[in-house]
Amino acid sequence: MKKLNSIPKNDGFYMPAEFEEHEATILIWPVRPGSWPYGGIEAQAKFSQIAREIAKSEKVYMLARNDHFEKVCDVFRDDNNIEVLNIESNDSWARDVGPTFLKNKEGLIRGVDWQFNAWGGDFDGLYADWDKDNMVASFFCKKKGYDYYDKQDFVLEGGSIHSDGEGTILVTESCLLSGGRNPSMSKEEIERTLLNYLGADKVIWLPKGIYNDETNEHVDNVCAFVAPSVVVLAWTDDENDPQYQMSKACLEVLTKETDARGRAFEIHKMYIPKEPVTVSVNDLEGYEFEDGEDVREVGERLAASYVNFYIANDRVLVPQFNDENDAKAVELLKRLFPAREIVGIEARCIIVGGGNIHCITQQIPRG
Repeated sequence: MKKLNSIPKNDGFYMPAEFEEHEATILIWPVRPGSWPYGGIEAQAKFSQIAREIAKSEKVYMLARNDHFEKVCDVFRDDNNIEVLNIESNDSWARDVGPTFLKNKEGLIRGVDWQFNAWGGDFDGLYADWDKDNMVASFFCKKKGYDYYDKQDFVLEGGSIHSDGEGTILVTESCLLSGGRNPSMSKEEIERTLLNYLGADKVIWLPKGIYNDETNEHVDNVCAFVAPSVVVLAWTDDENDPQYQMSKACLEVLTKETDARGRAFEIHKMYIPKEPVTVSVNDLEGYEFEDGEDVREVGERLAASYVNFYIANDRVLVPQFNDENDAKAVELLKRLFPAREIVGIEARCIIVGGGNIHCITQQIPRG
């Protein structure tokens, strides 16, 4: 294992698409009391369900901190395709704190270690201490023997990028240009960094994400590749919903843009839940917030979106919210992924933590 200071694009490495074959998926056991109510009992059961679904077709690494390691080993003792690793973290957002994995034409896999600052650092970050989260990517690469690129001088979360594996990257301006990420860099400098470190040729800048998304509107909640030049876009027909104008602005960009190979986008609208998902009195009573941590309030709208699905090797895991649009999301994904099983996962207990299935998973491509 080596820490590399060269540029991935110059080395012939690029970020594959999520729908390409995986070697494994990373998750992190949820325990943070400010994210997971009532000691995280419900979230832990849901993370376990998700891990076991993914493990049906690929290896799963479940990261657990010291004080929960033995317990988590017991949970998965009979699951041969789930390996528990003792790696410290502050919270459980593997997408954002884990390595971004790249590959080359020969099938060699490398990671990228970005700087993580809790979605905004001192400017508008969501908790005050993120040192352990910022070390997850490098620790994982060292433990599992992956060479990795050191990009600790650039703030980026995995949920803020989507790749088609053919040179195109999706991002949102609201996130990557926020004051808590890389404020000393211009948009052009940020784009050049993405192209160099993701081995890409074009960045598509969507203006917005999902309403009230506390990550400054990650792209993985609003738009995702399901195939080269084919995307799903979070949508609502309700013009009175604040999401309407946000999604409309993204649609206008996608309609005019082409991907890195000059292809127009095929856009599929994926309707958000009909009824907003909000923080309940019961939820609020279960949180334990630390000093300096972003807090919630009863009735607060959560950034629930079906676009936050995860593509595993032979199945797609899609959030469900006990809403009339749940079935529509499943049916759309069945049409878009005819060779994969579509698995609906009741996911309210994940969204109360601030994200969803895509946010808690990070894929390692097969070499």
